[in-house]
Amino acid sequence: MRGRKWLTYFVILAIVLVIPTVVLAAEEQASPNFGVWSLLPPVLAILLAFVTRQVVLSLFIGAWVGVTMLDGGNVFKAFLDTLSKYLVGALTDSFHAGILIFLMVLGSVVGIIGRMGGTKALAESIAKLAKNERLAQVAAWLLGIFVFFDDYANAVVVGPTMRPLFDKYKISREKLAFIVDATAAPITGIAIISTWIGYELSLIKDAYSELGLQVSAYSVFWSSIPYRYYELLMLLMVGLLAFMGRDFGPMWRAEYRARSTGKVLDDDARPIAANIKMEQVYKGEKTAKAYNALIPILLLIVSSLAALWYNGGGPSLPFTFEGIREAFSNADSSVAILWATVFTVIVTGVMAMSQRLLDLQDTMDAFIEGAASMVPALMILTLAWTISGVVNDLGTAHYLVGVLSETLPAYALAPLVLLVASLVSFATGTSWGTMALVMPLAIPLAYHIDPNVMLPVVGSVLAGAIFGDHCSPISDTTIMASMSSACDHIAHVKTQLPYALTIDGISLVLYFLAGLITGWWLQLALGVLAVFAVVRFIGKPLPPAEQ
Repeated sequence: MRGRKWLTYFVILAIVLVIPTVVLAAEEQASPNFGVWSLLPPVLAILLAFVTRQVVLSLFIGAWVGVTMLDGGNVFKAFLDTLSKYLVGALTDSFHAGILIFLMVLGSVVGIIGRMGGTKALAESIAKLAKNERLAQVAAWLLGIFVFFDDYANAVVVGPTMRPLFDKYKISREKLAFIVDATAAPITGIAIISTWIGYELSLIKDAYSELGLQVSAYSVFWSSIPYRYYELLMLLMVGLLAFMGRDFGPMWRAEYRARSTGKVLDDDARPIAANIKMEQVYKGEKTAKAYNALIPILLLIVSSLAALWYNGGGPSLPFTFEGIREAFSNADSSVAILWATVFTVIVTGVMAMSQRLLDLQDTMDAFIEGAASMVPALMILTLAWTISGVVNDLGTAHYLVGVLSETLPAYALAPLVLLVASLVSFATGTSWGTMALVMPLAIPLAYHIDPNVMLPVVGSVLAGAIFGDHCSPISDTTIMASMSSACDHIAHVKTQLPYALTIDGISLVLYFLAGLITGWWLQLALGVLAVFAVVRFIGKPLPPAEQ
């Protein structure tokens, strides 16, 4: 049986390596237009990841196949180019390098906190307030909304903080990863001060300027928030699932497993971060204190805000709401959060040694072990960036937009744009790349068809882009959510995808209504009712955890 499985994998690999060669042999153009074949690498990577559960291998094969297509079918040259051009290119990008170092240092912060008993003590303190599994999930949801200013910071703060509490109440890692992921990009994308807003405002301004329209990009952004159905309704769904104690689909099965057997991970799960039980690490004689975790976490949040403000030119801007917003918009988030994390790890180490909880050797051991626990996540993240570069060169996103962006009646434009943005973001795993591609096409199209649908169209571009950022298996924030929750990555994707598709489907209907009925409040009210109905009537209650 095992031999047959490996034979199947070999046949799949052989076929997918031959296909690009055959296709390109039939192409006689100097610059081939790959068309529908441009979808092959991302689709292949996603399918192989689900079938084999080997994310690293699947991403590499997907990238290799894509480069084989770009290299005219030369498999050997493509293998070398995948490594030298795309993999090394992903690592030499300054933004990517900053994120990788930031994640390693963050792992060190978590390692030191756990070694001095802070994580265990904080979980016990929160448990006094969150006295059951429902309140624990509500606490994680609220913490995710609280860390609104950056999706990366959000993803890596909520998971390690709430993981011990979720384990105590036998809540599955899949559910923790979902809550982390569903409150990262969705809240950051609509926050009026965040690392995203400057990028979103620049795209809106440029698209309107091309039409000769002088508008306030911030005003357009603000007015589009009621039409950001995916983000708003996803945040609502997370809260309702927690409050009502219901789930459906693969998530319900994961939760039932955890509640009935106590297994927060499936037997064959492969967490992409070291599953360190922090409460077992601390071996000191002193009573563990919650502030040894709370202070570093708050320090990370506050110092991240300060670093974003400083990096974005805050000292030269007026200290007003507009000045702070502009500074956040100008900031390089990868550099700013790296500054904040290094500062946090230094303070955390000093705290451990000054209280005589750890000596210098123990602190450095915790530092190194914490950083090492991030290596699997760093590998996946790097390969996700690698395949993203490949599909960009193949023109995958351009193909999807070209196929789907035909002239339509006004009421169908926003739903079509949502569909295009969702497909592009899911296939490429990047929200910002999707925004950059779709926004300049969607706004002029809306203006020429019917200016009254421009705001819903702006909202649908940004919402669809965040859909893929939230649930694509090759999205960096999806990977980081799995990493910070110590969850099997494919299990995380499988369990949250039905929720993401449900909200995207509801959003699709609401965008149709937005083209027919004026007044955003009615569509949003219908969306709220639809989400409540799904949770109440499709969701099933869960049994209490076995004690």
